[in-house]
Amino acid sequence: MPQSLKDKVIIVTGGFGVLGSTLGRLLLERGARVALLDRAEAPAALLDVEKLLCLGGVDLTGAAPAKSAVQRVAEHFGGVDGLVNVAGGFAWETVEAGSLETWDRLYQINLRTAVVTAQAALPQLLLSGAGRIVNIGALAALKAGLGMGAYAASKAGVARFTEALAEELKDRNVTVNAVLPSIIDTPTNRADMPDADATRWVTPKALAAVVAFLLSDDASAVTGAWLPVSGRV
Repeated sequence: MPQSLKDKVIIVTGGFGVLGSTLGRLLLERGARVALLDRAEAPAALLDVEKLLCLGGVDLTGAAPAKSAVQRVAEHFGGVDGLVNVAGGFAWETVEAGSLETWDRLYQINLRTAVVTAQAALPQLLLSGAGRIVNIGALAALKAGLGMGAYAASKAGVARFTEALAEELKDRNVTVNAVLPSIIDTPTNRADMPDADATRWVTPKALAAVVAFLLSDDASAVTGAWLPVSGRV
């Protein structure tokens, strides 16, 4: 396995979920040192893994908890080189029958967490000399389908945030990019769509490999991009 991220310190938010934990394992295989942040408590199976730091109970909608978590990572590993904003969520709801609370909630967990954590991590990423931010967007950000208004709007916000921050940092050795998956092959999505052909979806491991590339030195010339990762959907 290539060690293209050897000794890089990477923070992954939403780190205890399917995509976050899959990404964490891949980054460790590539030689990185990894911090998984999540609002949930850390699974016992992850607590004694070498070069892995798990921080649970972190509310990344708040500036103070995010700053404290990033500081703990920097003190533990000696710095931070990359941030992947995986934390987020989904809700299917029509505009007509839906609620404003859904729009507010998806904004909080999909966009606000990314902005708050990026702001907290920026001082460390700037010190790195080759900082990386990768945001998990969604193809729905390009065109919303039925029942996808609130979700698509929040993910469109992630795309605009990615572009704006990339412009701010393009001359300061920090790249900022987003991946736009279609449907990720998770147990939850399989349960919600039992009649769908899940073989056409994007696997967490395939998506993680694209993120790992954007974190690597090989992607130093790429910033401000949204990269569709659609599988065969």
